[in-house]
Amino acid sequence: MKKKNRSGFVPGFLIGMLSMFIMVAGIGAGIYLSDTGITSSKNDVAVSKAEKKLKSLEHVIHNYYLEDVNQDYLVEGLYKGLFAGIGDPYSVYYTKEEYKELMQATSGKYYGIGALVSQDMKTGLITISKVFQGAPADKAGMKAEDAIHKVDDESVDGKEVDKVVAMMKGEKGTQVKVTVYRPSEKKYIDLKIIRDEVKVPTVESKMLNKEIGYIQITEFDEITGEQFTKALSQLKKKGMKKVIFDVRNNPGGSYSTVCDMLDEILPAGTLVYTKDKYGNEEKQVSEPNSLNMPMVVLQNENSASASEIFAGAIQDFKAGKIIGTQSFGKGIVQQIIPLGDGSAVKLTVEKYYTPSGKNIHGKGITPDIKVQQGEDEKKDIQLEKAIEELK
Repeated sequence: MKKKNRSGFVPGFLIGMLSMFIMVAGIGAGIYLSDTGITSSKNDVAVSKAEKKLKSLEHVIHNYYLEDVNQDYLVEGLYKGLFAGIGDPYSVYYTKEEYKELMQATSGKYYGIGALVSQDMKTGLITISKVFQGAPADKAGMKAEDAIHKVDDESVDGKEVDKVVAMMKGEKGTQVKVTVYRPSEKKYIDLKIIRDEVKVPTVESKMLNKEIGYIQITEFDEITGEQFTKALSQLKKKGMKKVIFDVRNNPGGSYSTVCDMLDEILPAGTLVYTKDKYGNEEKQVSEPNSLNMPMVVLQNENSASASEIFAGAIQDFKAGKIIGTQSFGKGIVQQIIPLGDGSAVKLTVEKYYTPSGKNIHGKGITPDIKVQQGEDEKKDIQLEKAIEELK
């Protein structure tokens, strides 16, 4: 895929709910970075105007607030508040720890046991919802519906789910002991699990009949492209002549990944392009190769950002039909700017456009065939309609 990039930018990635990111190193438009953070410019007036009042407010807190105040938290709160003042939910400040977690999440890889967990909000009980095939947890005998009781002999009853997940993560090759209660056997089981690199499955595929292949994409992480290519290859070997791509409930993912995936299935042309406040334009262009078979994309109201780039390109290329409901409508791009102290900021900097020139922000992708899913979870009406369309 040919990529036309502005000076100063590199292909970035999207992470988190409904957000598109472009990573930048060094200098961004009008923003200057140094080893210690951001230096001032002639347009920086907000902080100068607020400086005296901030000192007064800090004095009030320390003299009248009942409890002791963590100075670091207070400072980080100031930074977060500055970005909250923009009034854009997608522009935020990340602490060093938050930025580190963000980068790990975008990669789709981590060191741990390889299982998804969920927590009952009423009881606080944390259970295993899915064990990744071949992952450390799978090798140790962990099963879906196991309830986590202890981690390294420490009770996790009542703990927040993110803290329990953090307890199970760790360095490659280290051991973690997880005590679970298995309802099917009505007993507690100690599992000794050796942590390893886990690649989160973001693509699942299968043949629905002799001709129609099905590929579900849950996110567009860095590793998704490799999983997507593998799924296409396997389904072709099984005789796939038509395909359904399912991006329902997909909140987004890597900008470069979704473009690479589209490059695999669409002919030559502009896949998507962006514009910044100065009118600078950046195009992502595909090479002259395509999947060359009937396609359908399933989407819903939770399909956002990179999912909409995927559906919008296929629709504009007239390569396949979109079935489902109106998508979320996230047509803006955020730029992540790492700072010298390990923290980072995310700022909305661009709008993106489908190949035909549509910006779908606040509007979404309109399906070619509108189909509501309905309340019966056992019957997938949208999938049935996609199969019918391809017959």
